[in-house]
Amino acid sequence: MIKLVVGLGNPGRQYEKTRHNVGFLFLDRLVLDSSCAWVKKSGFDGLLAEVDVAGSKILLLKPDTFMNRSGQAVGKVARYYKLMPDEILVVHDELDFDVGVVRLKKDGGHAGHNGLRDIIAHLGGRDFYRLRIGIGRPSVGKAVADFVLSSPSGSEWALITTAFDVVTGYLDQIITGDMSIVMNKLNLK
Repeated sequence: MIKLVVGLGNPGRQYEKTRHNVGFLFLDRLVLDSSCAWVKKSGFDGLLAEVDVAGSKILLLKPDTFMNRSGQAVGKVARYYKLMPDEILVVHDELDFDVGVVRLKKDGGHAGHNGLRDIIAHLGGRDFYRLRIGIGRPSVGKAVADFVLSSPSGSEWALITTAFDVVTGYLDQIITGDMSIVMNKLNLK
């Protein structure tokens, strides 16, 4: 069962609607849909919210340590609530997928994603779930950093929000731990 959902992104208005913030944007949507609010709790290095999913209270976390230091906040929350890595789902952008493609997986490396790299370091392992939302790759000659820190086009944003809709439809199953069923459905689309 998932007890903590972490969205990856960067704090600050200049990053709000960037490709790198799809994790934050997805969690913001969950908070909006559940009519709860983000709360800054001392010592957690992030914003927390609590939502009811499938009859269970689930913690949501948006680290405010910037992407490359996300593990600091995740580690603090995991230790405080005594969470095992396999009770954590991390939602993040994925360069290697076309815009709007969604995949769910457990374990694995960081594939160059510095947010994941830091989470792996702070959890002492990589045995957590990842919900990867495709943002596509930059055109030839454009720097990856510039691409991920820029806003998607209107058509790309529509594909990303459709991906959010798809994931929301499976959220109960993800939270209750029916991962193989969800993986079979999401990963084949």
